[in-house]
This record gives sequence, C-alpha cells and structure tokens, in this order.
Amino acid sequence: MNFKKNQDNTAGLATRIIHDQAYTDPWGSPDIPLYASTTFRFARTADLLEVVEGRKVGALYTRYGLNPSILALEHTLAQLETAEGALAFSSGIAALSAAFLSTGQGGVVCLGEMYGGTQTLLEKSLSPLGVPVIQLPFWNEAELVQVLRPGQWVFFETPSNPTLSIIDIAAVVDLAHRAGAKVLIDSTFATPVNQNPLALGVDLVVHSATKYLGGHSDITAGAVMGSMELLKPLAVWRQNLGSILAPVTASMLVRSLKTLIVRVERQNATAAALADSLQKNPQVQRVLYPGLPEHPGHAIARRQMRGFGGMLTLELPGGQQSASAVADQLRLFLLAPSLGGVESLVTQPCLTSHRELSAAERQRRGISEGMLRLSVGLEAVEDLLADLQQALEVVYSV
Repeated sequence: MNFKKNQDNTAGLATRIIHDQAYTDPWGSPDIPLYASTTFRFARTADLLEVVEGRKVGALYTRYGLNPSILALEHTLAQLETAEGALAFSSGIAALSAAFLSTGQGGVVCLGEMYGGTQTLLEKSLSPLGVPVIQLPFWNEAELVQVLRPGQWVFFETPSNPTLSIIDIAAVVDLAHRAGAKVLIDSTFATPVNQNPLALGVDLVVHSATKYLGGHSDITAGAVMGSMELLKPLAVWRQNLGSILAPVTASMLVRSLKTLIVRVERQNATAAALADSLQKNPQVQRVLYPGLPEHPGHAIARRQMRGFGGMLTLELPGGQQSASAVADQLRLFLLAPSLGGVESLVTQPCLTSHRELSAAERQRRGISEGMLRLSVGLEAVEDLLADLQQALEVVYSV
C-alpha cells in the first residue's frame, strides 16, 4: 500500500478531491477499495514498529483509525479545509466530544446559539466530569474578553442552528489568541465549500459529516480538521472511547465528497431563491437567511463566506400549532430531522433539535415556537416554492 501525506497543491478543490488520493490501488481502480479488515499483518517486527511509533503512515488496527479506507478519507477531509491533517469519527457529536474532552481543565467558552445536542453534551456530560463550561448566549466582545483565560477553547457555530446567526470568526480568533486561548468552530451549516475557518485563524474545525459532507442521508460520521499537533490528543480520545467510524462508512463518505461542491452550489442557489421569495410572502413573519441583506449578520457573512448555504428558517404566526400544521401540509419537504441531504427536509426546532431546552431558554435564545427550519435539497426550486406556498395557503387562508 502506497500512502502519501497531504501535499500543497494549487489545483482547484474539486480536482484535488477527485484526483489527489492518499492511496493508489495497484489494480487500477479510481477509487480506494473497501478494507473491512480489523487488523493488518506485517512482514517484520521492524515494519510494524515504524507504523506503531508513527514514523510511517500505514495500516495497523481499525479501532486506531489505521485502516486504508479511513486513512484515505482523512486525506480528503484535510484537503477540504486545507488542513495539515484530519480525524474521522463515528458521528459529529463524537468528534465534538473528543475535542471538548481534550481541553481538560482548560475548559470551554461557548459563544452564541448552538445545536441542541451540543448543548446537552456540554451540560449533562462535560460539566459533571469537571470540564469547566462557560456559556455566553450572544456574541459580545466585552463579555468574551472578561471570561477568557489561557488554556481555554472558545467554541461556536456560524451560521448557527437554528437561527442562522453569524459570528465574526476573525474577531473571535484575535481576542482568543491574544488571551492565550484556542478556537474551535462547528462549520457544518456552512460546509467547506462556503467557508474555511482555518484560513481565518481558527485552530480546529469540526463537521457533522452526516450532513452535507455525506449528503445522501445514508451515513453517520464526523470530522475534525487542523494541525497534526492539535489533533494528537483528540486521536487518543477517539481510540480510547472507540468512536472510530466503520471502514464501509469511510468508503461511502469518500464517494460522497466527490460531488460535494456541485451539491452545495445548487443548494446555495435554491435556498437563496426561496428566501428571497418567502420574505415577500405576507403569511411569513420573518425569514432567517444570511444571504438576505436584511439579515443582521449579512455584512459579516459576506466577508467570511463564499456562499450562504442551503439552510433557512421561517418564523410563522400562530406559534407551535400553526407551524406544525404547515409542516404536516408539505409534500416535497419531508418531515424529518437532520439536514444537508439531496432531499429537502423540514423540522420544528422546539420539538426536535432543541426539545430538551426549557421553553424559557429557547425564548432567551430566540428560538420561537413558530419556527420551521428548512434544509434545501436538490429538487427544482419552482417545485419547492410551490410546495411551501400551498402549505401556507392551506393553513393561513382559513
């Protein structure tokens, strides 16, 4: 097996994803074969030690991530963010868990809105383990400066789930680094097609690869990209907790990444068209989408993003009951959790992703009972708009 490390390459991202692979198949396959093996043999003890001691990249034991299918995936994942390295995990929350646990007593400062599962992880798992967690519900420079300490990690999402709020990445990086802290960002909603946090000084970037990177609602995976030095402690947690993804999942994800750019570009365009049309609809109270000039974070988004993503959130009159009625009336938008797939999905954050938060906490974070979060797929924009319009008409014309 001929493995190679990531190389500086001036070719475009789409070209690198397809052609710059970590492993060349001796039989000439353009794709790396699926290696379902749990272990790999060596001709000599000296050869084994080269891999065990990290002097050579090679296959060893799948739970350690040293499997050709997983190594090939991590090579491609690193290229997505122009990172020195990447680690693949069994899920996005597994990736975040390893990142947070590796901070130790340095602790985590969380900025702004975040996925409900991340909130639960922080409150119900990390805090009881003694990992200090500070939560600042809104991005405020003065508040951040007041709590920053050396050795901390500052964590945030941008765009956030589900309000699609925008945080100035470069500004946070500057404040954190001056205080001796590091920055971890969840860039799942943005995808590497639209935003590259490492290029703005972020130390580590995490993705729920279940979403856009996988893109077909058929795998569960996570990824962290950054420098090899910062990834080392995460690799230890991954190994000890057993949160490696299966080789078959790695192979499926490598396949999906080859179409990532064309999928996301199409989803960007469709979401922007829907947001523009829906904000003119009198039956919709508000449309949250960073690409709209009216969005409070639009100016920052224009600076740090190349595209505004395939997610948008609607605020509808009538609260939870009316929002549920609209969701139930939709035909093309499937009523299902998750996001980023080729099919369009609709969810009600107060009943799904942020259900475990109290009503008061949701209100404080700007998550209203009448919110519908839309994940835009690859269907024709005209058909998606017609589906939304008919659902709104049925519910609000009475």
